[in-house]
Amino acid sequence: MKSAYQIIRKPVITEKGLAAKEVTGTLVFEVATKATKNEIKEAVQAIFKVKVHSVRTSTFPGKERRRGKFAGYRPDWKKAYVKLKAGEKMPEYAQNL
Repeated sequence: MKSAYQIIRKPVITEKGLAAKEVTGTLVFEVATKATKNEIKEAVQAIFKVKVHSVRTSTFPGKERRRGKFAGYRPDWKKAYVKLKAGEKMPEYAQNL
């Protein structure tokens, strides 16, 4: 089993993600592509010391990128929407934005 820091790669800071944080208490993370919902839930609970209500995931295919005549693809990546239980305090990184 991977450590919590290998599962949760980084927070996704976008307007949509910040709106979800304010309205529904949902945090958005980029996670490992093979991570399951249960692994993501346990990792968030271990890192931020909060209780998780639910986890939704979405996988995105890598986009094609060109450098002159050479073409390649960015890697596929996975996003997780983690909804906290009612009454849980937001982690500090999300409060300061």
